[in-house]
Amino acid sequence: MVWEITVSMQSLIPSLPLAVAESNIVVLGAILIGALAALILALVLLKFFATWFRAKLANAPVPWSSLIGMFFRKVPYGMITDSRISAVKAGLPFTTDQLEAHFLAGGDVLNVVLACIAADKAGIDLSFDRACAIDLATKDTGKTVLEAVRTSINPMVIDCPNPAAGVTKITAVAKDGIGVNVRGRVTVRTNLDRFVGGATEETIVARVGEGIVTSVGSATSYKAVLENPDNISKLVLEKGVDASTAFEILSIDIADVDVADNVGARLQAEQAEADKQVAQAKAEMRRAAAVASEQEMAARTQEMRAKVVAAEAEVPLAISEAFRSGNLGIMDYVRYQNVEADTQMRESIAEDDASGNDSPIS
Repeated sequence: MVWEITVSMQSLIPSLPLAVAESNIVVLGAILIGALAALILALVLLKFFATWFRAKLANAPVPWSSLIGMFFRKVPYGMITDSRISAVKAGLPFTTDQLEAHFLAGGDVLNVVLACIAADKAGIDLSFDRACAIDLATKDTGKTVLEAVRTSINPMVIDCPNPAAGVTKITAVAKDGIGVNVRGRVTVRTNLDRFVGGATEETIVARVGEGIVTSVGSATSYKAVLENPDNISKLVLEKGVDASTAFEILSIDIADVDVADNVGARLQAEQAEADKQVAQAKAEMRRAAAVASEQEMAARTQEMRAKVVAAEAEVPLAISEAFRSGNLGIMDYVRYQNVEADTQMRESIAEDDASGNDSPIS
């Protein structure tokens, strides 16, 4: 019995170092895993702690999960956090999910937040969703939602016509034919309710220009326009030129009015010149027709002369035929010759008298 116990103790002694080694490996692995987790946690704390702590101090806390999620979604968590801090400090409790969603949609989060803050301070009703819609609508157009809100607070002035187009004044003609040069200035502010889908400044300029031309054209004389330029503003405002636009017109001021050239007289002169050219063309047509008729009559005369010559050529043949047939005697032929000679003499005398009458008296 003692021998068996001794044998079993001897067999257990070699296995003790192996068990100790295995337990050491497990402990080492646990230590490594713990160290790796601690390292990851330290890196996370180093990367996000400043942002999280800044939001915490501003009473606009951002969860760690949101910070890590924005990092993996490649969203600038620092900008989102700063925008939220600005909004919360201004009394606008925007969430990080709202800001992040607008960023992922391609919008400018900072401009939207600043626009909402400016609208709230100015007492303008502007929701976050509408601000996001305006921001996305003005993307790549050179305008921003912040500019729209600022224009709504501080009205801007639009020159009519636009000097950038190379035109400084609008030329209109009164009923008396005298031209008038007009330059207007339109004061507008943004209508945020119609900003999305509303017409832009170009439409305002075009409509105001049309109204100026209509107002001047309805005036009986250019003097009436020079005496009361405010009538132009009144007529244009009555037309409601800001309908369906992104702006609300506050006033239309006529900055400059002067007299242009006499358009009516110039048009009458051009019309007279055109009438003269038409009359000359018609006279030329009549002359050409007369020349053609003369040429036609000359051709007919030559044709008739040819027929007469052909008929005269047949007379000797007819006389010889009459001699052969016995229808004409020698005395008849002699009388024919006398008549012909008498006719030629009379024609010669008539030609001499005509030439004598036409010759100048010395």
